[in-house]
Amino acid sequence: MDQTHVGGCLCGAIRYSVTAPLASVIACHCSHCRKISGAGASHNVAIPTSALTITRGEPRVYADTADSGNRLHRFFCGNCGSSLFSRREKMPEMTVLKAGTLDDAAPLKLAMNIWTDSALPWMHLDPAITRHARNRPV
Repeated sequence: MDQTHVGGCLCGAIRYSVTAPLASVIACHCSHCRKISGAGASHNVAIPTSALTITRGEPRVYADTADSGNRLHRFFCGNCGSSLFSRREKMPEMTVLKAGTLDDAAPLKLAMNIWTDSALPWMHLDPAITRHARNRPV
């Protein structure tokens, strides 16, 4: 996928565009990602921060210390609450985009599950997909 990708929040107050190829999806099963997504896992795509442009609105931000110990800035819509993306405090040049906020996420493929030690027992983890008990190796 190498064209411009667009997405936004549920209510449409926040819109964005991404001008970078989208890599595969990584599902994170840590307790913080489960809470922020409201689901059994958060499905994420890493992109260069320079490739992300907010085209409408301004997201709010919540500073969080993740299960990994990393300090994260989690960006969301202050109107509808949609979680949009996050950035590690120590790695602001990368943004972790919530795949479900893309207008067309269908072409993406799940490549990895991380923090599977925290996965809920009712979450199906495909044995053919790479998994890591904690964070993925650097």
